[in-house]
Amino acid sequence: MEIKAGDKVRFLNSVGGGVVSRFKGKDTVLVEDEDGFEIPALINELVVVESLDKQTYTVRPKPVETVKAPLKPEPKPEPRVIKETPEGEKLNIMLAYLPVDPKAMTQSSYEAYFVNDSNYYLFFNYATRLNNSLVNRYDGLVEPNTKIFMEEFGKEALNDMERICVHFIAFKRDKPYLFKEAQSVELRIDTVKFYKAHCFTDNDYFEENALLVPVVADDTPEREIPVHADVLKDAVSHNVRAHKRPQRPKAKDAANKAIEVDLHIDKLIDNLSGLTPGDMLRYQIDEFNRTLSQYANRKGQQIVFIHGKGNGGLRTSIEKELRRRYPSYTFQDASFLEYGFGATMVTIR
Repeated sequence: MEIKAGDKVRFLNSVGGGVVSRFKGKDTVLVEDEDGFEIPALINELVVVESLDKQTYTVRPKPVETVKAPLKPEPKPEPRVIKETPEGEKLNIMLAYLPVDPKAMTQSSYEAYFVNDSNYYLFFNYATRLNNSLVNRYDGLVEPNTKIFMEEFGKEALNDMERICVHFIAFKRDKPYLFKEAQSVELRIDTVKFYKAHCFTDNDYFEENALLVPVVADDTPEREIPVHADVLKDAVSHNVRAHKRPQRPKAKDAANKAIEVDLHIDKLIDNLSGLTPGDMLRYQIDEFNRTLSQYANRKGQQIVFIHGKGNGGLRTSIEKELRRRYPSYTFQDASFLEYGFGATMVTIR
């Protein structure tokens, strides 16, 4: 019988067989076995088991390796548009200290903040002096017209905080700006003031009374000013209230690329009947966590959570969540020029 491509054959002189895939010369064919291998064989050493005329022959496709396309990198979020004011062209920088428990001043620990009341970004370092050395306590970047939380410390740390050192560099992004010299400012603080409630005063930057220590006023660095209770009160009055900002507009800037999430309960739930304050707070925190989970893979994304002033309970709960569940994320009060004092800005890291 004549052998054709596609015929099933077996070998006469050995075990096995397969399907004739093609001819190689006049007397030789290639036989494809069950594993897909082609075996050369002489035509006169084959016997046809089933002719192509009686069966359908399907050529096995060769396996094709799948090449995965490279993952496209997440687009970087566009920079936030910074609102500026004429008075913000001069640097006004302060350290702020707030008691965690104002009703127990003798036992309370304290929170330390860096306040940037200017149109400039600041790379800064906050340190204390130990003999002839410095001990770094915080370093980072603070945006224009914002304040940033640095640390919480107890009464036992006050002995190490009599001399405070601040180093900073001022600059702007994506626009021309006036050159500001890099500065190093060292301050001497009378730590007794931390035990006196009247040293913590009303101010433009916090809802609570705070102890404000000027670092730079109208581009002029402070130099070795002893901060006693009475002197501090005068300094705050002169350096802070003289530069009081106008009422902050509540309208949102459409060009702001940061994501805004309003956590006011009436924005989250239509019907509040039957809900206790605890229920409402849990719902707001759940929405906060859902938002951070949604944008967890978008590194560098800034999210402004608008929580309002109120009694500070929601803001405190948000900060606890951030320190407990998102230790790598950075957060600070959102621009008080844009949001007043009722918003926190979180940066995904």
